[in-house]
Amino acid sequence: MLPFHKPLFLLLLPIPFIIYFLRKRFKISYKISTIKIIGKVPETGKIKIFKTMPYLWILSMVLIVLTLAEPVKKREYEEIITQGIDIILTIDSSGSMLSEDFKPKNRLAVAKDVVKEFVEGRRGDRLGLVVFSADAITQCPLTTDYNVLLSTLEKVQIGMLEDGTAIGNALSLSVARLKNSKAKSKVIILLTDGQNNRGEVSPLTAMEIAKTYKIKVYTIGVGTRGYAMMPVEDPVFGKRYVQVPVNIDEELLQKIAQETGGKYFRATDPEKLKEIYRSIDQMEKSEVKTKKYVFFKTKYLYTLIPSFFLFLIWFILNILWRQIP
Repeated sequence: MLPFHKPLFLLLLPIPFIIYFLRKRFKISYKISTIKIIGKVPETGKIKIFKTMPYLWILSMVLIVLTLAEPVKKREYEEIITQGIDIILTIDSSGSMLSEDFKPKNRLAVAKDVVKEFVEGRRGDRLGLVVFSADAITQCPLTTDYNVLLSTLEKVQIGMLEDGTAIGNALSLSVARLKNSKAKSKVIILLTDGQNNRGEVSPLTAMEIAKTYKIKVYTIGVGTRGYAMMPVEDPVFGKRYVQVPVNIDEELLQKIAQETGGKYFRATDPEKLKEIYRSIDQMEKSEVKTKKYVFFKTKYLYTLIPSFFLFLIWFILNILWRQIP
């Protein structure tokens, strides 16, 4: 619906109806005792024209009143102003992330759900995604298009890369994605369930590079304590479960977090993992301000042109009515 710039003119809307009523009320008429002698008068073209004329005139007048009220279309634009935080979400996709100690899903599926919730709660920050196992890849560069990020997150799965846990490679690649950032704060959230056993870059070397660029690293170790059930494909018996030890290098993860100004967390179940991401979300909040701009565009032609043509039709019919026998 179109709002009106001068709504007081809408008070004139009853006037066309009042004029029509008064003209009809005080129209000269003749009284006769009976109409039986006249019979049924056939409806001629003149009578049909006469019947439509009042409606055309009323509608034309109503549209003229709406034109005087100046219909406008309102548009609002919201500008988000933020000092900005750039965050790289670094997720382990090694085979051990299939372990089902986070029932009813495996570790990777739960991690993806929690990260999705984290992304949906951000506003105005740039986020990126790095995935790693034996090596690391940039799944999504820094972006504010969260739909694109979530779409790439959904595609993360075990087997994208050769199996293994290259924490150093993952951390160094994440740093590379952030080192040229002009953001107020640069953050890496690194999630893993194992120990560094692959890759060319040492985790401690990657940590020193992160410190050089003033990048804060939050580390998360995921997995229950002790042993976890992990599905394996047996060529003879098919899918079966084996118990595997949960070996997380907590000492390394703690050191990386402490040295870079971040914090280490241990998630032993899905709820704990959610709490961890909520905590990081609160610690790394941007100060977001918004400016709202409102624009009004006049749309009086929407009512003026129809009113003109209706009035013109009424005027022509009025002339024809006088001439048609």
